[in-house]
Amino acid sequence: MSCSKTSLETFELGQFTVSRIWVGLWQLSSIAWGSAPATKIREGMARHVELGYNAFADHYGSAEILFGQFRESLPESTSVVGATKWCVFRPTEPSRTVVEAAVRERMTRMRTTSVDLLQFHWQDYSDKGYLSTLQILQDLQHEGLISAVGLCNFDAIRTDEICTQLGPGFIVSNQVQFSLIDTRPLHGMADVCERHNVKLLTYGTLCGGFLSDKWLHKPEPDLYAGDLTPSQRKYLDVILKAWGSWALFQSLLAVLRDIGDRHRRSIANIATRWVLDHPFVGAVIIGARLGVSEHPDDNLQVFGFTLSEQDNRDIEAVLGLSNGRQMISTIGDCGAEYR
Repeated sequence: MSCSKTSLETFELGQFTVSRIWVGLWQLSSIAWGSAPATKIREGMARHVELGYNAFADHYGSAEILFGQFRESLPESTSVVGATKWCVFRPTEPSRTVVEAAVRERMTRMRTTSVDLLQFHWQDYSDKGYLSTLQILQDLQHEGLISAVGLCNFDAIRTDEICTQLGPGFIVSNQVQFSLIDTRPLHGMADVCERHNVKLLTYGTLCGGFLSDKWLHKPEPDLYAGDLTPSQRKYLDVILKAWGSWALFQSLLAVLRDIGDRHRRSIANIATRWVLDHPFVGAVIIGARLGVSEHPDDNLQVFGFTLSEQDNRDIEAVLGLSNGRQMISTIGDCGAEYR
């Protein structure tokens, strides 16, 4: 791990050296997050790259197309990594033709001759076709169509199975939810990552923005209020129904604010730092509503400090009052909420 001139930490992912904060593009899937013209979105991408961010993630909506157009406009000396997904939700016969067509579709949309990081999701664990599909993806990687392969929302048991069967070094990452609210990766997934040298790319780290100064001392919002984004509805539901209560969440925000005062950082910075301080985490993917709402400068403040033992004790004192540690049983392992 290293720090650049801009204090932006990096790590090795396959053949790439990438920043430990990635720009998430899932907001491009719907106008429910707000919308901006394509030119504004590409300008937002450029702002991030100028600050040192060099990895963008997700395939929803027009994300792949806009990223491909943006990267094509960059000088050759500027290296930017694009991570996309191939999600198999329906019963699929994993033939070479089907798998290669999916990869080539990603390549076409992203205007590239090789996918940087293809993150693979398979919905039905009872269908072991995910193993033969990944074997074909491994062949395509050897042929140069893919640079690196990761998983998306696989649980610890299947991640271990895949890494064991396909050999060391093939799977480089698994994209899962991980935050102060959702700590399920600490139960099993952390050990699997350590054993197979897999890094987590985490999302939901700021719970749709709830883990921020904006929500400190604020009343509990209406889950069905029109001014909440889809992400906020999702994470508010988790906070209230699985993790604890709004009052306890306010206690957590207050503690994070106290810790932030010690380090001169925002609540979001502290919440993100807590996730990044786990060695099995490669990067946090922070969603940016490019051209609408983005915080690239504040996110850089995640770097340049570490949480102290006292900081972590103060955080744990609140987490211990929540149902967070039981979510591995009440919800299931990583990705179970989508199955």
